[in-house]
Amino acid sequence: MSESKDHKMPMIRIEMFEGRTVEQKRACAKALTQAFVETCGGTPEALQIVFVDVQKQDWAFGGRLGCDPKPE
Repeated sequence: MSESKDHKMPMIRIEMFEGRTVEQKRACAKALTQAFVETCGGTPEALQIVFVDVQKQDWAFGGRLGCDPKPE
């Protein structure tokens, strides 16, 4: 079975702290779509982008939660 270009649907997943507005996400999606199509090919319609908003207490880095105060 041959695979058409439509079956190669790329997806970009963005995980970030919650708090961005719909307008910011819309602008990000537009910019990422344009950059992806220019650099990797394909069509804007084939690209999927998923935004995952994460609460700061649910993300840890450097051994501390994102909601923890920065060490002095």
